[in-house]
Amino acid sequence: MKKALFILGSLLIIAGSLFFSASAESQSKKTVVVIPIEEEIEKGLQAFLKRAIDTAEDNYADLIVFDINTPGGAVNAASDIGKLLNSTDIKKIAFVNNKALSAGAYISLFADEIYMVPDATMGAAAVINQQGNTAGEKAESAWKAAMNAAAKQHGRDPIYAEAMADKDIDLPKLDAGKGKLLTLTSEQAVEVGYSEGTFKNLSELLKHIGYDNALIEHVDLSFAEKIARFLTNPIVVPILLSIASLGLVVELYSPGFGIPGTMGLTALLLFFYGHLVAGLAGYESLILFIIGIVLIIAEFFLPGAIAGILGAAAIIGSLLIAGGNIFYMGISIIIAVLVAIIGMIIMVKVLGKRMKIFKKIVLSDSTSTEKGYVSNENRVELIGRTGLTITPLRPAGTITIDDERIDVVSEGGYIDNGQSVKVIKVEGSRIVVRLDK
Repeated sequence: MKKALFILGSLLIIAGSLFFSASAESQSKKTVVVIPIEEEIEKGLQAFLKRAIDTAEDNYADLIVFDINTPGGAVNAASDIGKLLNSTDIKKIAFVNNKALSAGAYISLFADEIYMVPDATMGAAAVINQQGNTAGEKAESAWKAAMNAAAKQHGRDPIYAEAMADKDIDLPKLDAGKGKLLTLTSEQAVEVGYSEGTFKNLSELLKHIGYDNALIEHVDLSFAEKIARFLTNPIVVPILLSIASLGLVVELYSPGFGIPGTMGLTALLLFFYGHLVAGLAGYESLILFIIGIVLIIAEFFLPGAIAGILGAAAIIGSLLIAGGNIFYMGISIIIAVLVAIIGMIIMVKVLGKRMKIFKKIVLSDSTSTEKGYVSNENRVELIGRTGLTITPLRPAGTITIDDERIDVVSEGGYIDNGQSVKVIKVEGSRIVVRLDK
């Protein structure tokens, strides 16, 4: 019995020592959090990066590596992401794993160190509007100043950051003269101090900087975040709002509630869902939108147009608040309104439709003789009869037929009283006569 207890105690001691040694080893290991920055940069990316950086801070990470491969994107989104990167005290490395262009170059400048793969490029950071043209002078100047500040803040020569945003800066040493934006290769980036080194892959980089035995944690986009990034894309937003407006307009001209209305409501739900998940909108924007819908419905039952105007204002306001950027959302709303107007014109002018809501408040039936409706007695039996004028016809007057006084009009000009006339036409209450010759 004592021997068994001795063996059991020995095993517990060995297990305990192994546990504590493993725990101590894991605590001594450095932690690296790898965060991808891929595809276009838009507002939806910011929410993901916020979650990823929070994860790194919660895990007491020693290093954050931003694995960058992006053609660029929205300037306002990049600006907010730059502020987000500045908010953490964890050491940050930008690993340009192919390209960091435009807004991607700007974000890279916020890293403490930049590394690139052999064929990587970084730069070409002009401000482009939604039409694909270079933005105005004011926007270009502000963006150039932002690139300058980001480079200075992290100890890099700002002239190269400015040259990425201003094609008029002459840098003949890098074969980047006037007329084209600066785009650095991996070799050039090392030469000008915009890269600390070139490595084939992330593993080689981590080994070089002493993190080869570190605990590597990859933070990836969740399915909801991927959907949110897609739905908040500046190109997708006007498409969603256009589908919503067109679907609801077509629904107003269709009986019952069918596919067009479902498409419209689905597009609106997707718009708010994407912006809520991306952190761009709060529930206040959704509540304001619902209030707007209720006011527009109330307009059909209340006198005046105040409820309708307030409802439209509430809906537009909710979209502007949810969109984050008032300028781009304003353009998207204008596009959606134009699509709705075109849809209404097609429904009315081409298809001859009428809004079903108006069918309930506007009388569409008409009275006609063909349907059996008459406004007065039609004296067709008088056609061909003769009578005597008892007043002059100028051209209207009165005649008698079989002692019955009848109001008539002459076919032509004046007819004196006491003349014999003949009824030639009866048009409702209008009885036409001419001289009986």
